[in-house]
Amino acid sequence: MAVNLGINLSFVGTRFTEPEEWTRIVAEEFRVKYVQFFSDLMDPIICPPDVREKTCKRIRQLCNNYGLIIHSNFSGTIPHCLNLLLHPDKKMREVAVKWFENGIEDTVRMGSKGYGSFLGALTRKSLFDQDKMRSLIDETLKNWKHISTVAKEKGLEFLLFEPMSSEREIPSTIEQTKWWYQKLNEVSELPVHLLVDVGHGNVNSGNKKDADPYAWLEELKDKILVVHLQQTDRSSSKHWPFIPAYNERGIIDPQRIMSILSKNKKKEVFLFLEVMYPPFEPADKLIVEHIKTSITYLKEIIDNYQ
Repeated sequence: MAVNLGINLSFVGTRFTEPEEWTRIVAEEFRVKYVQFFSDLMDPIICPPDVREKTCKRIRQLCNNYGLIIHSNFSGTIPHCLNLLLHPDKKMREVAVKWFENGIEDTVRMGSKGYGSFLGALTRKSLFDQDKMRSLIDETLKNWKHISTVAKEKGLEFLLFEPMSSEREIPSTIEQTKWWYQKLNEVSELPVHLLVDVGHGNVNSGNKKDADPYAWLEELKDKILVVHLQQTDRSSSKHWPFIPAYNERGIIDPQRIMSILSKNKKKEVFLFLEVMYPPFEPADKLIVEHIKTSITYLKEIIDNYQ
């Protein structure tokens, strides 16, 4: 099995917004080939269509120039603040579907073959209303079928979805994720793969495995195409880099992750480092060096399993 290390563009934030700058950093300083686009950099609803089209063309040309490959386009932090496909209001769910459709268009324009997101979040009221929750789940599956049809017609090859950490963010447990993986693939016109973030997991589910990143990887390894790598502790999803100061405090052991993933039945897996620092000093001066250190550290471990 091939393991490909890349970078999620979460590090860009507001500090390296110009495509000319982040492509240079990824290619010349990080020296990785694979990129996962971060939708906050060009939100498919906030950003006007003509601006998105021009920006996608710039990104595609720059990636070609540097030999970078945008593996997939994935949701950022803005949609994480939204209910998306699980919004209680039907009109807002229709907007969420449009958000997905526009994101698919951007993915194609950038020259990528994959698109994904987390599915959405229930409100507290919906969570405790079984009829409402079932209705929203049924509609989400119908909307996913539509989204997958659009993606196939536009030329994409696969879709991704990501489990989260709160019981309102569906799915958030291992068993829920297995159910959604099966159901999404049943309705989808394209293969649906799983993206697991090692910092996610529902600590309040009543099942200790749901708070254990290694249990997630072990039980779902044959469904996983993408892993979001971050160093973190048990209190929350920190999105720290893999530098000595954080490795001493963190619970994520990349060697243990590789040991599990090496048993994955897929032909290849993509590991995207997903680092998030506040968009101000001193983070602005530190983040590139911290990511470079992390990539060197991770490459050495990955190479031992290749």
